[in-house]
Amino acid sequence: MSIARNQAKNTLVNIKSSFQRAKVLRWTFSLILLFTISQVIGCAQVSQTTNQSDNFLDWSKTPAMGWNSWDCFGAGVVEEEVMANAEYMNKNLKSHGWNIITIDIQWYEPLAHTDQYRRFAALEMDEYGRLLPAPNRFPSTKDTRSFKPIADKIHAMGLKLGVHLMRGIPRQAVDQNVPILGTDVHAADIANTRSTCAWNTDMYGVDMTKPGAQEYYDSVFALLASWEIDFVKVDDLSAPSYNQPEVEAIRNAIDKSGRAIVLSTSPGATPLSAGEHVASHANMWRISNDFWDTWPALYAQFARLDNWTPYRGPGHFPDADMLPIGNIRTWQENNSWTRFTQDEQITLMTLWSIARSPLIIGAHMPKNDEFTLSLLTNDELISVNQKSTNNKQLFNKENHIVWVADVPDSEDKYVAFFNAKPAPAPRGRGRRGGGLTRGNTQPAEVDPTETQPAEISVSLSELGITGQCTVRDLWTHKDLGTFSDEISATVNSHGAAIYRISPK
Repeated sequence: MSIARNQAKNTLVNIKSSFQRAKVLRWTFSLILLFTISQVIGCAQVSQTTNQSDNFLDWSKTPAMGWNSWDCFGAGVVEEEVMANAEYMNKNLKSHGWNIITIDIQWYEPLAHTDQYRRFAALEMDEYGRLLPAPNRFPSTKDTRSFKPIADKIHAMGLKLGVHLMRGIPRQAVDQNVPILGTDVHAADIANTRSTCAWNTDMYGVDMTKPGAQEYYDSVFALLASWEIDFVKVDDLSAPSYNQPEVEAIRNAIDKSGRAIVLSTSPGATPLSAGEHVASHANMWRISNDFWDTWPALYAQFARLDNWTPYRGPGHFPDADMLPIGNIRTWQENNSWTRFTQDEQITLMTLWSIARSPLIIGAHMPKNDEFTLSLLTNDELISVNQKSTNNKQLFNKENHIVWVADVPDSEDKYVAFFNAKPAPAPRGRGRRGGGLTRGNTQPAEVDPTETQPAEISVSLSELGITGQCTVRDLWTHKDLGTFSDEISATVNSHGAAIYRISPK
C-alpha cells in the first residue's frame, strides 16, 4: 500500500509538473508573440512616419506648402493664434494642398514679442539643455511640457506641425553646465562660445569635434520626434556663413530620430558654393535673407532663383522665403497689410510657382480678403509648383523675363511672363539722394513708358514646339485659342501671366 501510494503521489507530482511546464511554455509563447506583434506594429509605425523610406528626399518630394507665424506675429505668437490659423487652413486651404503649420522663433521664451528679441532672456529648458514651449503662451503644453497636445490637435485636422530652432545649444544650458543626455559630458564641454548669432543671444554654436556634440543634437531631435513634430526650420545655419558641420549633425540626428521631419535651413543667402552639400542634406534652404513686401526685394529674387536652378529637384528645393501677403506685422497699428500691389502679388505667386519654391504663407489667415484667398486657391497655378519639371529662366531681355517648365507625362509646357519694369532704383540714386526707401517707392524720375503694360513674346521654336498649339491662361482660367509661330502676353508693370501651352 505504501509503495502504491508513493507511486500514485509521484505520478500526480509529475502530472502537476508537466502542467506547470506547459503553463510556463504557454505564457512564454504568449509573451514572445506579444513582443513580436509589438515590434511589427512599432516598425509599421516608424515606416508610416517616414513614408516607408529611409531617404529624407522622399519625405517632401514636392515643395512644402504651409503657414509660418513669423511674418504676422514675429516671435510672440501664442497658442490661440496658431490654432486659429490651423483651423482656417483646415477649412479653406487643405483641399488645395496646404498642410503645414509652423511655430516660428522663440516659442520657448515666455516674454517674446513682435520682431524684437530680448537679449539674454530666460528660456524654458529641461535638465538636459533642450528647449521647451513656454506654458504661459502655449497653455496646452503645461502638463506635458511638450508640443504633443498641440501636435495631436493639428494632426486631427489632417495637417502637420512644424517648429523653429536656432542652431546650437542654449547659453543658459552652458551657464548651468547641464549634462548631455546619455553621455558623461556637459554643455560647457561641447559649446563653441565663439560661435554666436549676430542678431539673437539665445544660443552658442556646438563644436562638432567634441565628444557628446552629436549626442546633444540626437537628444534634441529625439525630443521633437516624441512630440510628433513633422517639420523643422533651423536658423543661423545657412548664413552669414554656411555651418556645414552642424548641418551634417542635424541631418544625422533627424535620421536617427525615427520620424520623417522635413528640414528647412535658414536664413540666407545660402552660398551657391554650398549648393551640392545643402541639396544632399536639407529639403529646402533659403536663398536670401528675410524677404519682405517691397518691390526691390521681389525683383532681386528673379536672379537668385535663376542662379539656384542646378540644385532644384525632387525632395530638395531652393527657398525664396515666405509669402508676405494679407495681414502681416499684426503688432503694428499701421502698416499691417501687405505693401505689395495686386500685380506684384500675382508676380510673387507666379515666380514662386514656376521656380518651385516652397509656398509658406506669412499672413494671419483668418483676416484674408477675397483677393488673398484667390491667390492661395488657384489649383492650376499650384499644380505648376507641385508637379512641373525642368523649370528654368528662358530669357531676361531688359527686365522682360520668361520662365518655362515641362508638364509631366505630356508634351505641354508652362510659360510664365514677367514685366519687371520699372526696375528698383539703384542704391544712392533714390528719392532725396538716399538709398532704397521702404515700400514700393520708385526713383524720382521714371520713364513713363516703363510703367505701362508691355507685350512679351516667345517663339514656339524657343519652346521646342513645331506647328500649332493651344493656350490656356492659368490666372483667368480661360482658353485663349490656337496659335502658331509665337505666343504673347500683355503684362502690367510689375505684373505676370502664366500659360499652359499644348501642341496640337
